[in-house]
Parts: sequence; C-alpha cells; structure tokens
Amino acid sequence: MLALSGIIVWIVLLVVFIILGFLGRLWKKGDLSKLDEWALGGRRFSAWIVWFLVGADLYTAYTFIAIPSSVFSIGAIYYFAVPYVAVTFGIAMWAMPKLWKVSKEKGFVTAADFVKFNFNSRNLAILVAIVGIVAELPYIGLQIVGMISVLTVMLIGLGSLKLVVDLALIISFIILAVFTYFSGLRGATLTAIFKDIIILTSVVLVIVVAALTIGFTKSFSSLPVKYYHILPLQVNAYWSLFLMSALALYLYPHAVTGSLSAKSPKSLRMSQSLLPLYGVGLALLALFGILVYGDHAALTFLKDTFPAASRGTYVVPALIFYTLPAPLTGFAFLGIFIGGLVPASIMAIAQSNLLTRNILKEMYPKMSQLREALASKISMIVFLFIAVGFVFLFPLTYSVQLQLLGGIIILQTLPSLFLGMVTNKLNKYSLMTGLLVGLGLGIYWMEVANHFRTWTTTLLPISPAVGSLFIGFLALSANLIIVIIGSLIALPFSKK
Repeated sequence: MLALSGIIVWIVLLVVFIILGFLGRLWKKGDLSKLDEWALGGRRFSAWIVWFLVGADLYTAYTFIAIPSSVFSIGAIYYFAVPYVAVTFGIAMWAMPKLWKVSKEKGFVTAADFVKFNFNSRNLAILVAIVGIVAELPYIGLQIVGMISVLTVMLIGLGSLKLVVDLALIISFIILAVFTYFSGLRGATLTAIFKDIIILTSVVLVIVVAALTIGFTKSFSSLPVKYYHILPLQVNAYWSLFLMSALALYLYPHAVTGSLSAKSPKSLRMSQSLLPLYGVGLALLALFGILVYGDHAALTFLKDTFPAASRGTYVVPALIFYTLPAPLTGFAFLGIFIGGLVPASIMAIAQSNLLTRNILKEMYPKMSQLREALASKISMIVFLFIAVGFVFLFPLTYSVQLQLLGGIIILQTLPSLFLGMVTNKLNKYSLMTGLLVGLGLGIYWMEVANHFRTWTTTLLPISPAVGSLFIGFLALSANLIIVIIGSLIALPFSKK
C-alpha cells in the first residue's frame, strides 16, 4: 500500500482537480444554457488551449495503461502506436480545419451535422451519430480500466480492496458528472491542462530515474526473444493496426469536439502541428512495458499479486510504485487517475452532442436551445455510467482491445466524413449500406478471430502466407467497395 505521504499528495491534488472542474464555468464566460457554449466552449480556445484539450482527448489510459500492458504481455507489435500517432496528426492537419470552417459557418456541433448537410440525408446522419455514440463506449471503458489499475496498486493490502476501489470509482464519476454538467467543455479543458502537466512530468521522472537505477541494457537483456522480435508474418498486422488507427482517431466524436472548440482554423492547425510532441511521451510510456523486466521488485510484485490474464494492466503503476518516492508516486498516480476521468468527460460530452443534435432534434425539430443543452447535459451523465459495463467484456491485460474495438466501429464512418470532405457525389444509400455491412462484418470477424469466446484480439488470421490483419482494415475495405460501386451505379440516375 502507498505510504501516507503519497496518499495525502494524491488526495490534495484530486481536490485541486475538482476545484478546477467547477471553476471552468467562470473561465471564458458564456451562456452555458446554449449547446454551442456548453459543448464547444463557444469556439474560443487558442492554439495552446486546444493543444492541451485535444492532447487530453488522445493521451488517455490507452497511452499509459493499454499500450505498456500489451508491450509487456505480447511484445513489440504493439509499438504500432508510435507510427500511428505520427501519421494521424497529418490527417488531422488536412481534415479538421476543413470541418471547422463549414461547422462555424453553418453552426454545426457534430460531424453528423456535416454529413447531413453534405449528403442531404437525415437518415445517414442519424446512423453516423449512433455509430459515434457506440464507438465511444468501449473507449470510456478503457479509461475506467486505467483508473482501476492505479487505485488497486495504490491501495493493495487493504482487506476490503475491491469495495474501496469500487467506491472511489463511483464517487469520482459522480463528481466528474456534476462538474461537467455545470461547466461543460470549459471544465474539461481546465482539468485537461492540469492532467497533462502531471502526466508529462511523471513520464520524464520515471524514465530518468529508471534509466539511472535500472538501465535499459538490463531491461532489454531480461526479455525473452519473442517480446521484441516481430516475425515476418506479423508485418501485415503491424501496418494495418497503425494505419487504421491513424485513420480512425479523428473520426471519433471526442476528437471532433476538441477540434471544433478552436477559435480559428489557424489556431487549430497550430495546435495540430504541436500534437506530435505527445507521441514522444507515448513512445516513452510504451517502454515501461520493457523497463519493468529490469526491475526485480516490480516484476516480482506483478507475478506474486496478479493472475497472468490481468498482470499487464498494472505494469505502469507497479513501475512507478517501485521507482519513485511516495510523494512523487502519489503525484504520478493522480495523473493516471484523472488521465482516465478527463477524457471520459470529453467523450461523454461528444456522445451527448450526437444524441441531442442528430437524434433527439430530428424527432423534435422545434426543440429550444435551452432544452437542447439540458438534454445534452443529462445524456452526458447517462453515457458516463453506461460505459462502465464495457470493462467487464475483456480480461484487463487485453484492455487495448477496447480502444481497437471502438476503432473498428468508428472506421465505418470514414466514407461519410473524410470522403465527404472531398466530394458530395457519393450515393447516400450506398454510404448507409456500406456502413452497416462494415459493422456487421467487423463484429462477425471479431467473433471468428476469438473463436466465439471472450474478445481478446482484433486480428483475424488470413492465411499462412499473409498472417493476420486488423479487422478494422477488412471491414472498412468491404465498406468502401460497396460505397464506390454503389455510387458509380447510381451516378447516371443522379444526373437525371
């Protein structure tokens, strides 16, 4: 169990986090009874603020729990996350300023608003909104996994550990829901700045201390060969994982929400150009899954305390616990804990925007601005707690599959959004059909890849010569074939 000094630091910083969340409503003041103000901060954030906000969107439990866990448990193939973040910001530099301009001009709050306008299709927009809402649920679940891992290591040894962890999670999510309800994206942004400073500082501290006390040579020499050797047949799995993850990231509603909060396309482009700095942090965090092999105390703790199925989830907290003194451990643990809370709030805001603007408002077109904002606030709370259920679908060591499952789902909106920025000539019925077929095949192939048991992989074996491919790539390929062929067939009729 963490020493009292570390727990005190953790609690004090958590109180600061909560205060910042509630103070958010007073920062860059606006009428929070309007959805545009509550959900997008009035579109008034500077490049540096958007950098912190989108960084908090993307620098989540996926980065500091799921990837190190997978590197520890499976090996180097999960370093796909490093080229993935390098590529995805190039995509964002192209796509997000385009979306910002039309959204500002037309008053759009979501990507589905753009889809409805571009293809003149209410049903396609509703479908894109539903897919966006569903895709966020496993991603929020991943944030909860990260929070569980740090609480467990921090409080290990308590007789009623599970009860304390569950209680801490419930209280934290209630507090998160309350201040997000009142402060909206402003509260999430202030807490995002606080969270990013703690996380980035902690990464540097652990890497420096681990390098001095453990040494990279010792850590790498302690690895079995399979952990750092990528077999030739894994190459297709590697490139399909990083390429599809790069395409998926800025399709997620929370990435769109963060981008649309910028005050101008110039500010947005500047923030996107700086975001690769977070990729450096991700590369260093992935190394935690290797460094722990050189720390005898941390490795022994993991092996003696946790079963193999969940051991990897605790790699980062264990390495921090045995590397840093108690006060700094409490500091770093708080960063990981709120590193789950902050993205969860932004994701739930994005989900509520989609529900309100693209589903409820289609059913009740005369909904007032006040009711629109109120519906979003209430649905945000609901989504936060629904997402908890996704935690129980996966063994914790395979928590990265939560994010990859979300990627398989959200990738099916790529033709409607990204291709929609290039042309509005795609046939709306082909887009809907392709999306549904892609989703259906994606879920079916998930079942096949996992032998109709618990989902522990998102890679589908193709053949001995090809190896495996990321299911998201296969599902999107089927989707695109239907969209392109269907649109070509419909083209002569659309000209009449």
